[in-house]
Amino acid sequence: MQEPHITENCPIETTLNLISNKWKFLILWNLLSGTKRFGELKKSLGHISQKVLTQNLRELEAAGILHRQVYAEVPPRVEYSLTNLGKSLNDVFSILKIWGQNYQQSMQKS
Repeated sequence: MQEPHITENCPIETTLNLISNKWKFLILWNLLSGTKRFGELKKSLGHISQKVLTQNLRELEAAGILHRQVYAEVPPRVEYSLTNLGKSLNDVFSILKIWGQNYQQSMQKS
């Protein structure tokens, strides 16, 4: 079997570069269920620092995967949601979830 040749134009590499970071992956997974505020995301992710969460959210926003909505209120309210591009990752996450479940089951049998 021939090994795949990965280049800078490889769509798999592009996808992994965008979402392969542990935190980005978990942020996206959390936002698939709907819009969340910063505090909700931080709480649901557990042991992530505010700095790291902010950095990852900014990178995902710059990539066009999530939308940041700032409301002119006191105190300021900020909500994060997936763009249509971000929502299109749903199938990718579903397949990875199924694969992970199958892997866990196969490891329990061995």
